[in-house]
Amino acid sequence: MKAKGSVLKYGDNVDTDVIIPARYLNSSDPEELASHCMEDIDREFVKKVQKGDIIVANKNFGCGSSREHAPIAIKAAGISCVIAETFARIFYRNAINIGLPIIECPEAAQEIEGGDVVEIDFDSGLITDVTKGVSWQGQAFPEFMQKIIRAEGLINYINQKQ
Repeated sequence: MKAKGSVLKYGDNVDTDVIIPARYLNSSDPEELASHCMEDIDREFVKKVQKGDIIVANKNFGCGSSREHAPIAIKAAGISCVIAETFARIFYRNAINIGLPIIECPEAAQEIEGGDVVEIDFDSGLITDVTKGVSWQGQAFPEFMQKIIRAEGLINYINQKQ
């Protein structure tokens, strides 16, 4: 599995309240959530994001509440992967559970810039900044996590097994 897209870059401590503000949590519709994704940190996000784009952030991405709405909004907005120095643990788990690929790689997160084109090979964990011609070794997904992501989430994966 691979992803390739343009980067939208953010800093430290991007919390779930700015990923999807609480005022929109009355909906569980992925498209509705996507239409408000990141609006409290980046008003232009929904206008500029393209299917396949990649979010790159620094430390503690997804901190805050345990709302599953946050990774759902990101995935529904068209983001193919999130790369960060570190993730909040509950966000990490929620992202995998809904089939949103995420990779921790401090070096890549620090050096990749907004607008760069980046490619990720999920089998090997290799992250390549195509714009700069530089690569970093991120954490490859274990096979079971790749199966969950390919199935578009844990529930679909479990249902396919039955």
